[in-house]
Amino acid sequence: MSAPPSTPAADFDPEALRGFLGGFLGREVCDLTVAPTSGGMSNPTYFVTADGWRAVLRKQPGMKLAKSAHAIDREFRVMGALQGSAVPVPQLYHYEEDPGLLGTPFYLMEWLDGRIFTEYALPGLAPEQRGAIYRSMAATMAAVHSLDFRAAGLGDFGRPGNYFERQISRWSQLWQQYRKGDDDNPALDRMLGWLGDRIPDSELLALCHGDCRIGNLMFHPTEPRVIGVLDWELSTLGHPLVDVAFNTQAWHMAPDENGGLLGIELAAEGIPAEADYLEGYYAAAGTTERLSDFHRIFAMFRAAVGSAGVAYRGELGNSTLPDSAQVGRRLAAAYARRGMEIAARSGL
Repeated sequence: MSAPPSTPAADFDPEALRGFLGGFLGREVCDLTVAPTSGGMSNPTYFVTADGWRAVLRKQPGMKLAKSAHAIDREFRVMGALQGSAVPVPQLYHYEEDPGLLGTPFYLMEWLDGRIFTEYALPGLAPEQRGAIYRSMAATMAAVHSLDFRAAGLGDFGRPGNYFERQISRWSQLWQQYRKGDDDNPALDRMLGWLGDRIPDSELLALCHGDCRIGNLMFHPTEPRVIGVLDWELSTLGHPLVDVAFNTQAWHMAPDENGGLLGIELAAEGIPAEADYLEGYYAAAGTTERLSDFHRIFAMFRAAVGSAGVAYRGELGNSTLPDSAQVGRRLAAAYARRGMEIAARSGL
């Protein structure tokens, strides 16, 4: 009996996946559907259904990759280390490094049923639900940072030395690659100089997610709690307050700037003030070091460069989003502007 056609929605041949799944599941796959998720801008991500068996497939994009970019092997490793820990992650099924199957390496993981929010204002929810979601987000971030990463087998997951020096060097090199010219977004150059002169001496070291925003959390379908932390490709061992600064950017960004909170009556909406949210994180993480404007400005700088990278890939035709070049440049400018506003308070 011939198999029915697969859903033509992927950057690979679904028939190749059908053949792979037949061997993986130990049976013929007749009804196969492949549908792209709404997220996964960096690494193509798909919902897969094979005769009722469900999974999420995540793979490297079929384009020339920058060094260390699209590190799905790292996210598979870290999620494997987190299985059964206090950090909720999907169950992992298989990692395939052979690019000959689907064009690039890929992995399969559990399909979680839940909610993903892209706007920090959480439209459509009751105020008490919003407050509980923020508490769960803070507690989940604290759980990541409180993990005994050495006991979890992640003691070699980051390089030694000053984390901020390495990160500033890395992201400044990326900025030179992504910028359109010397006059492109000069605020980033000023921020870079400001950061380089103020690198803190801190020995805090923890597992860091690297892209710790609300859109990378899966929440229970009806309850205000995190059931899965997703998108670990930027994870490393580093300073946990960088994650915190990235996570709290929403309080410094407008709603049309990646779903921020500026201008919203937070108390009326059940959303905590930034200071109250941070106190919840500090209590859960048990840390005495506090978030500073250095951490905030570094997070804004990194987000601006990351957005410029989205634009750069779009301009090269290496993006799955048709408007990525325009969106990336607009967000890069917004992050730079907000970072400069914070820096002005600190005497830039």
